[in-house]
Formats: sequence, structure tokens, C-alpha cells
Amino acid sequence: MGKDGGVRRDLKSRHLAMIALGGTIGTGLFVGLGSSLAQAGPLSTLLGFLIMGFFVWALMVALGEMATFLPAPGGFVHHAARFVDPSMGAALAWLYWFSYGITLPTELQASALVISFWDPDQKINPAVWITILMVLVCAVNFLGVRVFGEVEFWFASLKVIMIVILIITCLVIDVGGGPQGEYIGGRYWRNPGAMAQLFWEPDANNNPTGGISGPWGRFLAFWQVFISAAFSLAGTEIVGMTVGEVENPRKNVPKAIKRVAYRIIAFYVLAVLLVGLCVPYTDPRLLSGSNNASASPYVIAIESAGIKVLPHFVNAVLITVTWSAGQSDLYASSRTLYGLALEGNAPRIFKKCTKAGLPIWATAATALYAPLAYMGTSSAGVANVFLDLYDISAVSILIAWWCIVFTYIRFYHGLKHYGLSRSDLPYKAPLQPYASYAAFIFFTLVILFSGFTVFLRGHWDSPTFVVNYLCIPCFFLLWIGYKVVSKSKWVALDQMDFETGRRTLDALEERRQDDEADVDAERARLAAMGPVKRFFEKVFALLF
Repeated sequence: MGKDGGVRRDLKSRHLAMIALGGTIGTGLFVGLGSSLAQAGPLSTLLGFLIMGFFVWALMVALGEMATFLPAPGGFVHHAARFVDPSMGAALAWLYWFSYGITLPTELQASALVISFWDPDQKINPAVWITILMVLVCAVNFLGVRVFGEVEFWFASLKVIMIVILIITCLVIDVGGGPQGEYIGGRYWRNPGAMAQLFWEPDANNNPTGGISGPWGRFLAFWQVFISAAFSLAGTEIVGMTVGEVENPRKNVPKAIKRVAYRIIAFYVLAVLLVGLCVPYTDPRLLSGSNNASASPYVIAIESAGIKVLPHFVNAVLITVTWSAGQSDLYASSRTLYGLALEGNAPRIFKKCTKAGLPIWATAATALYAPLAYMGTSSAGVANVFLDLYDISAVSILIAWWCIVFTYIRFYHGLKHYGLSRSDLPYKAPLQPYASYAAFIFFTLVILFSGFTVFLRGHWDSPTFVVNYLCIPCFFLLWIGYKVVSKSKWVALDQMDFETGRRTLDALEERRQDDEADVDAERARLAAMGPVKRFFEKVFALLF
């Protein structure tokens, strides 16, 4: 560890599993889904989330192969510096640190907006709620990774329970099991339709009119969903930042990452499908622009069915969602700054850790983003600026995903160059390298066309253009700047280091034997159960 100390592997298997799950369930699923549904229609939204979900899965399994091979502090930032270019790793780290750092005050603002569901007249100043959440978020992080993991475990559990309840509720409403007994079926897919036109507007009877018509208009509206889906799934990659603090990473990281596909299908695809059956995309409440539970398509479905109490429970869960998101933002951003210091790309003070393994100064410096949340309470104009900053951070996450799959492609060809078999790795990602090639192309297109609407509106929209494209030149300028200053070179295939930091072959063999013993014990335990218990046990294991 050295005189500055180091982080500790205090995250348990269950913590990591729920952090991986919590990263895919957030405000984007509970509230943001409504804007996607209103812009594109139910079928386009479903297809957009399904396709983006596949490429996020491809990203995660690629990340899992690298992270289990080399579970180093700094995660995928370290991998980028090691297998691509030290300057790229530094540029990625600073961009990632900014991304989650600036999202922290935005989530604190979002918590105040969620609470406004119960206080629409703002009798209590929103700064009060921001202060309370800020103290809680910072306290959990400063108490160490074990406390962070435990709190995230219970918050993620609550989110899972709520989304399961909402999925079942939407299914019951659709088949006519609500208080009003109205059978909906696929009515809203026929009228107003399954796919919306880009830039459609409601007429006097709230029917869709105008916009870009025909197949081209429907395709552009469908493409717009990719951006919203990416924003909703942002945070999944945080698992890649925890590898330096995970207990037994070669066993627990693959277990968490391999189940991402099941979670995306269970919680996103099902949720998007069922809520699209219960709410027409022309519902004016989806277009209200609200950021609290009143804009959630689930609340709209529940209220339309005549259920009175459940919306308050949804809003209560949204508070924990924003709280949890703020905690994860501070964690991911502070560990990125810590990794920068370890690589020599940030002041040395930021790699100082307490005896409990907390990077104290990296966490403290990142927490300084939090008070920026108070700016959003002064005027609506400043609040809009923060919404733009949130979009900037989301685009930077897409750039981070692009870097991760690009790093894996280099990692894959490095292994091939040295004649190292992927079958001997602790975890071998499926469909590689083809899935990473496809993800790399896909993320490139989404990034390049993230602000395509500014070119179609008939007039130039400078703020939208800046919000969507500022991060791209900033990232490459950082990369080039580091290369000029540090004179770093592109890591050639024959210069890649696959040995430093790896466990000995004896330790790997010992781990395999332990894993085999664990598998045998698990099989014996399942064999002792009845067939019904075995079935539910396997379903639970796949999801959690």
C-alpha cells in the first residue's frame, strides 16, 4: 500500500450484486421513461431500450473480462491507460470525474423536485431538502465502502421491490383487473399508434399532428430513444470502478456482470412494454415537463385506473432513488480521482487513504460539487442550466462506454498477440470480439448524432448543440494535451503488460479449487430442496 495507505476489499458479493442492479434502475426508468414514450410511442421506445440494453450488456461482459483479469484500483480507467494509451486513460478519468461530480448536485436538486409532489406550493424552501440529502450522501461515503455497500444494498432492494410491484400492477390494469375493471389490451398501440412522428404536437382533441411525417419521421423519433435509453442505463458501468474494493473480485465481479442481461430484460424491457400498453403516448400528463412522480408513466397508469394511494409510495421510492444516485455519483467520481492520483495524473494528496481504506481527500474534493445544488433554488434560469449540465454528464458517460469497448478490443488483440488463451482467464466474455466491435460502432453513431434534432428544426439552437457536443472536443483535447505534456506513446501490442499485478498461478489454481468446492456445495444444497423451492431459488439467483 505504501505510506499513503490504500483502499480495502470490503464490498461483499451481495453488495456488488445490488450495486450492479441499482445502476440500472433509477430516475430514468421511473420518470424519464415518460418523455421517451411521449416522443416516440410505445413500440419505438420498447425497441430502443431493447437494442441499447443489448449493447450495454456487450459493454458489461467485455468490462467483466478485463476487470476479473486485472481487478486494479481505478477500474476501467487503469485498463485504458495500460492497454491503449496513458493519455487516453487520463482524459477518460478526468471526463468521468467531471461527469459524475456534476451529476451529484443535479441529483440533490432532483430530490427537492421529487418532494415537491407533496409540497407543490413550496411552503418549505427546497434548500432544506437539498441540505438534508447532501449531509446523508456525504456521510454514507465518508463512513467507508462497507457502509456505502450496505446502504446501496437496501436501497437497490427497495427499488427492485417497487419496480416488480409496478410491473405487476400495469399487467393487472391492462387485462382489466383495476378498480374500474376496464380491459385495455393493445388498444393504445392501435390508437394513437405504436410509433410516433418526430416533433409531433397535440391538436385540440389531443391527437398527434404535424412533425416530420412518414417512415423517416418515425425512424428519427425511434433514433431519439437511443439517447434517452443511454441516459437511463448510465451507471451500469460503476461496477467497473468497484473492482479495487471488492472481496474476491475474480469470483464476485463475473457473477454480478453476467446477470446484467437478465436484469435489463426483467426490469427494463418488461417495464417499458407494460407501461406502453397502459398509457397512450399522447397523454398530456407525459408532456407536462414535471420532474416528480406526477410525470411518471406508472403513476399516470395507476391514476387512470382509479388507484389512489400507490402514487405516494412511488414518490417515496423516487426519493431513495435520487439519494442512492447521489451516493453512487460521489463514490464513482471520488474513486476516479483516486485512480488518477495513483497513475500520477492528479496531485499526490488524492491517493491518501485512511486506515479503513477510504480515499479521504479524493472523496472530500469531489464532495465540493454538492453545494452547487443550491444554485438551482435561486431562479428557474439557473435550474435550466443544471439540466443542461446533466445532459453534458450523460453524453460523457456515452464517451466512457466508447472508451471501455475500445479498450477491450485492444486488450483482446493483445492477448492474441502474446498467444494467451482467453479460456484460461477467470472470466471469458461471450460473443467477443464481435459484440465489442458492434458496440463500438453503435456508441460512435449515438454520440455523433446525440444532438441531431438541432439540424432539423429549421433554426439553429446553440444551447442544445453545445450541451450535446461539448464533451467530444473536450475529451480529445484532454487526450492530446496529456500526450503533448507527458510525451506518452500509444501502447503497441508487443508492449502490453499482462503480468504486473496479476496473482500467481498457484493462487489462481487455489481459487479455481475453491470455486469448484462452492459449486459442489451449492448443488448439494439445491438437491436437498423440493422442485418448487429449487425453481424459485434459481430465479432469485439469476436476478440477484
